Amino acid sequence: MPILRNIILLFFISIFLSNCSNGKQNHHQNKWRQDFSPKEQKILQVARNIMSRAYFGSLITINKEGSAKARLMEPFAPEKNFVIYLATNPKSRKVHEIQHNHQATLHYIDEPRTGYVSLYGKIFIETNDSVIKAHWKKGWEKFYPHKNKDYLLLKFIPDYLELISIPDSLTGNTTNWQPERVNLYK
Repeated sequence: MPILRNIILLFFISIFLSNCSNGKQNHHQNKWRQDFSPKEQKILQVARNIMSRAYFGSLITINKEGSAKARLMEPFAPEKNFVIYLATNPKSRKVHEIQHNHQATLHYIDEPRTGYVSLYGKIFIETNDSVIKAHWKKGWEKFYPHKNKDYLLLKFIPDYLELISIPDSLTGNTTNWQPERVNLYK
């Protein structure tokens, strides 16, 4: 009986430790899709183009009262899997909101070309030192004079994106105005 109890105890400890490390290391449980259709591939390329041209994006988080709060941000270019890093001050309101609710939206507008892309997913505080060091822009010294305590990196992981781009003939559903949509993860 003690052997069975120890096996059960070890089993639950291993599950607990696995969940702890997954929560810290891998914020996204799903896998990046590899089976994008040709139309979805076009949408993803147009989304990258819009994000590049827009330069700034609006990060929308949810406060404790459940209200959406938008801030103009200077995101890094999206990674291959559309993970997007953003920098902020650790004392900002958005950090407190993210700690209480990881749901977020990142919205870019391509006003001269009549288009936009909205990404919907979750946002986390990045803790990996090498990733943090790799995400720094020249000129940010004036915003983060004491880099070690004034600079915080956020990691946005979108589940899906929606897009409209008139010049690229990606107009969505013209009846109900539903934009083009691509689910990014399985």
